[in-house]
Amino acid sequence: MTARPIRVLVADDSTTLRTALCALLAEDPQLTIVGQAADGLEAVEKARALRPDVITMDVNMPRMDGLGATAAIMAEAPSRVLVISSVRQHRQLELSFRAMAAGALELIAKPEGGPEEMRRWARRVAEAVRLMAEVPVVRRHRPAPAPPRAPLAHEAQVDVVGLVASTGGPPALAYVLGSLPRDLPIPLLIAQHIAAGFTTGLVRWFRSVCSLHVVVAEEGALPAPGKVYLPPDGCDLELDREGRLRVPRSTGLHCPSANRLLASVARAFGSRGGGFVLTGMGDDGAQGLLDLKRAGGATYAQDEQTSVVFGMPQAAHACGATQALLPLESVAPAILELCKGRRT
Repeated sequence: MTARPIRVLVADDSTTLRTALCALLAEDPQLTIVGQAADGLEAVEKARALRPDVITMDVNMPRMDGLGATAAIMAEAPSRVLVISSVRQHRQLELSFRAMAAGALELIAKPEGGPEEMRRWARRVAEAVRLMAEVPVVRRHRPAPAPPRAPLAHEAQVDVVGLVASTGGPPALAYVLGSLPRDLPIPLLIAQHIAAGFTTGLVRWFRSVCSLHVVVAEEGALPAPGKVYLPPDGCDLELDREGRLRVPRSTGLHCPSANRLLASVARAFGSRGGGFVLTGMGDDGAQGLLDLKRAGGATYAQDEQTSVVFGMPQAAHACGATQALLPLESVAPAILELCKGRRT
């Protein structure tokens, strides 16, 4: 039996871009365009009426922007939302990450070239739509108050923690970072799968929601307590054996690579390293977390109930890499427990 086509609603105030995207997506036999919207209010109305599988959502639209539309859709007619944004405008980047906090699943940058670039871009959008159609539709998980800290099954205090995530990761990471104190006595290293062009906006958004010092990592720097490091756009983030930061150009399927970050934590810190695999599609991070566990490090993953997509945590758990699965609200308390007794 042939699978039902994925039903797509395209929301964009640019008639030219909206028409071109609809025409190009319609060339994919797995997709069918069920509607178009020229502003956020129309997007909400059509989401209610048409119940599409996936919505491509421009963030900068009249009457209601993509953030407002995403929030309304997730409250009234939940769907999978793919945010499409310019990476050159700070306001659009800010709206994009706030839309993710409201329930959008992924980000993709608007095209900037001619017809051939538009066609390549539409293929990337189509691929993202196909992948997103596999994600269960859920209203955004709202973390409960953090439970009391419980002793963790790890004897050594950790000197560094790696946090890795993909789909659903930015809001999850924002929640974790916002739950940690400014004087955190260890550095945090983050590998969040992100489309090219969005790293600066992600760093800026994290800075706005937490008291930690969030920075883009620099080659050869020694990670410092109380700082959060993300790799530059298009790069992986790793530690060398002396514990210095490395930011090589990413050459793998996932950018940045969760496996490479966690494996480097294992090599550099062994039992004094920690790793957490958060929500995300696929299995990136599982092998790296297993390397860390074999080195004696502290290894945890987010549980299914609080994950937008349980793929990455499930893969890590299935291969025996995790000491425990934790709800999102327990991740920050766990980090504090692991570095208890250390001083900045």
